Amino acid sequence: MADAVAQRIQNDITSNDVMLYMKGTPMFPQCGFSARVIQILTHMGVPFQSANVLEDPELREGIKAFSQWPTVPQLYVKGEFVGGCDIVTEMFQDGELETLLKEHGVPVKA
Repeated sequence: MADAVAQRIQNDITSNDVMLYMKGTPMFPQCGFSARVIQILTHMGVPFQSANVLEDPELREGIKAFSQWPTVPQLYVKGEFVGGCDIVTEMFQDGELETLLKEHGVPVKA
């Protein structure tokens, strides 16, 4: 992984309380898994930033190396890797995602 890509990812996850690496954009997700995570975050009223890995092949591979997680989407909260679609969905259903966000001071809609 190029140092520039690793630095970009580090800057993204440090500068944004909630950062989502996804395929597509929040308005036009390009895969069902990315759409599902967007749906969860939107439902919870969580402010987040995103990066479209389809626009940048280096970022697409770099994020996988950075997290040592083979798939996209990838969700980070306060610089901490949370997981992909399945993990985020399970955490949402169990109430763990709301707890994690609140513990990190991220506003969540009641």
